[in-house]
Amino acid sequence: MFKACVVIPVYNHQHAIGAMVDAVLAQHVPCILVDDASEPGCAAELDRIAAAYPGRVELLRHAVNQGKGGAVLTGFQRAADHGYTHALQIDADGQHRADDIPRFLAIAQAYPGAVIAGCPQYDDSVPKIRLYARYLTHVWVWINTLSMAITDSMCGLRVYPLAPTLALNRRRRFGRRMDFDTDVLVRLYWSGLDVVNVPARVGYPADGVSHFRLLRDNLLIARMHVLHFAGMLPRAPKLLLRRFGRRPPHTLHTLNGPQ
Repeated sequence: MFKACVVIPVYNHQHAIGAMVDAVLAQHVPCILVDDASEPGCAAELDRIAAAYPGRVELLRHAVNQGKGGAVLTGFQRAADHGYTHALQIDADGQHRADDIPRFLAIAQAYPGAVIAGCPQYDDSVPKIRLYARYLTHVWVWINTLSMAITDSMCGLRVYPLAPTLALNRRRRFGRRMDFDTDVLVRLYWSGLDVVNVPARVGYPADGVSHFRLLRDNLLIARMHVLHFAGMLPRAPKLLLRRFGRRPPHTLHTLNGPQ
């Protein structure tokens, strides 16, 4: 059985979230919004959206900010409680194209045991410093998985199989803030899940809001890489056997490019 919904973590994106939800619903897929303790203006906008789409949009709310990862996992748990097998995560700020959703879900249905991970195809709006800085994380991910099976570990557009993702989180909590996207993907790969890398169009709106905190989030990410490296060492024989022992289609570098 394959049953999917969309989960959107939201924190003070009141100017972008309405258009994002409209675009998601145009793909005929239900949506779970998780308000991560937004300010009143954004909270009111989320209330308006939920009231406008009863039965199609569900709004969850954190009383205290838990970070992007915390919001995503809250949405995943609610999706699983509703009987969904998969959840597509997409950012609230409009960076991603909602019309990519059907393609991602079709690939997820073809590979239901894999994570379908977006690989950004940037337009000219991308800040060059972000483009270069994220490459450092890519290198660490390739080291800590002893593989290049994960092309990009930071993209906010991906599809997760819910049962193994939530089970792994119960055994070892994923990072809850800006370290979440990379942490969850590396640890799911370690646990045996394959990764299908799918090109995804990404743009940076001129009025986009970033919640990346330079000192706090860089320290979290650096700590994550250190922990991953320590975790990779005892797993190295298994990871190398996996890399050289088999090559299933799930680990192709790209699958179904932008249309």
